[in-house]
Parts: sequence; C-alpha cells; structure tokens
Amino acid sequence: MLTSLVCKYEHFRSDWYARWSHALGYPPAVEILETGGSHRKVWEWCAISQALEERGMLQPGKVGLGFAVGQEPLSSAFAARGVRVLATDRPQEGDPDGWSATGQHAASLDVLFKENLIGKREFDDRVTFAPADMTNIGHLKSQGYDFLWSSCAIEHLGSLQAGVDFIEASLPLLKVGGIGVHTTEYNVSSNAETLAEGRDVIYRQRDIEAIGQRLRALSARLSRPDFDPGDDPADVEFDHEPFFHNRRSHIKLLYQGFVTTSMLLIIERYNPPHIQHQPVLRTL
Repeated sequence: MLTSLVCKYEHFRSDWYARWSHALGYPPAVEILETGGSHRKVWEWCAISQALEERGMLQPGKVGLGFAVGQEPLSSAFAARGVRVLATDRPQEGDPDGWSATGQHAASLDVLFKENLIGKREFDDRVTFAPADMTNIGHLKSQGYDFLWSSCAIEHLGSLQAGVDFIEASLPLLKVGGIGVHTTEYNVSSNAETLAEGRDVIYRQRDIEAIGQRLRALSARLSRPDFDPGDDPADVEFDHEPFFHNRRSHIKLLYQGFVTTSMLLIIERYNPPHIQHQPVLRTL
C-alpha cells in the first residue's frame, strides 16, 4: 500500500504506475522512460488514484471532491468506477495568474469529460462542477465526502502557510474514515532554504513533518512519509529550463535555484479516541 512519498524513478517501472497510466489513457511507462519523457504530472494522477483505490475509495456509492481539477482526467476516471464526483476549480474572474492560458483551469464539465474513459451518460449522471476558491471553502458541505484530492495545487495558494490552512479547512468536509490525497512540490535540495511565499512555493521535509504533527491535533493522520528521493541516475539528474529540451527526465527539475519534485500526501480523518477518566486513588 502506498504511503506519503516522494516521486522517484522506480515508481515509473512499478505495476501500479503501468496499470493506472494505461487506465488514464497515457503511453506505457517504459515507452515514456526510454524517450526521456518521464513526467511527474502523470505520476501524480497515478499515485492519487492508486492511494484511493487501495483504501477502497474508488467504488460505487463513494462520493469524491476534487480541488483545482483543471483539465485532468481524474474526474472521468473516478466516475467510471461508479464514484459520484464534485469537481471544483477556482472562479475564473480575471484569471490573474493565467491558468486558463496554460490549459490548467476548468470552467465547466466539458473539459473534464474524457470520452476514452467513460460514456457521456454515465459522466453526466455522476459528475458535477462548481467554482471553489481553495482559500475559502467554508460553503462546501461538511462531512459529505468519502475522499477529496488535489494535484499540485496547494503550492499555488500564495504561501506555505496557505497550503497548510487549506489542508486543515478541508478536514471537516470528510466523513470520519475519509481520505484526503494531495500532491505538492517537494524540495529535494534543501531542508533549510526554500520558496515560502509567492505564486509557487516548495515544501521541505520539515514542513511536511510539521503538517503531520498538526494533523494529530485535529483527529487526522498523515500516512508515514517516505522522503527518499531515489538514487537512480534519473533521480540524481534534473531537468532545467527550457524544460523537456535537455534530453533529461522530468522527474526532478531545477526551479528558482532549488531541485524539486512531486510528493504525495495521504491524510485520514478518524474519530478522536474516547478518553475515560480514571478515579483518583488516594493512599494513606
């Protein structure tokens, strides 16, 4: 079973990656690796799907909530498994960061429907869309979802703290026993310096550990983090600008002076234990 972990080369040769990349309509992993096109975005979608499947979330009767879904295939893929999905993305008003131009923004259900993954009738019956700003999600239904997910979104909320605030605010949306699965940027090169504010931030090991500590106080747990970034040559080397033109894999990349990659975070909400107060024993 997957735990919270850092993207590395060996995952692209795993059975779970091969199965999910095929299910999502992407080329076989070996073909991608041989052409130097290994892309961590597909890894994120495969890892999210595998983590949810292993925890029994991708089956009829389950209800999922996606954040910042863009034009990703997960809404269609999950609906094809019988899941009812509420897909959300930030309101498009003004689009100050230009996400629409990059093809990473969803304005309606049309861009979420993937005809190679699900029939239109089933999609229309199981998937709905609503605008939602990840910094203000109080209007969403509390304890209404079996699982929720986001793919490399929490690092675009303005600061490291804003991403943590979203994770905390999203917990009440989950049913007890529900699962939250997120991918985010992870700093491979430093546990000290990082990008802490701005359009893009990068979480360090210390930040992930702090999230885990914070979740314990909120009746939730972060599955055991595996911070090993891998030691294959494809993990040691890194892509750099202009990306995808350097004959290097895109598992790790250099961004504003930091080597970064994706990390999967798996969070479970649980009932707080009932603590019975024992009678005080007095001794003479």
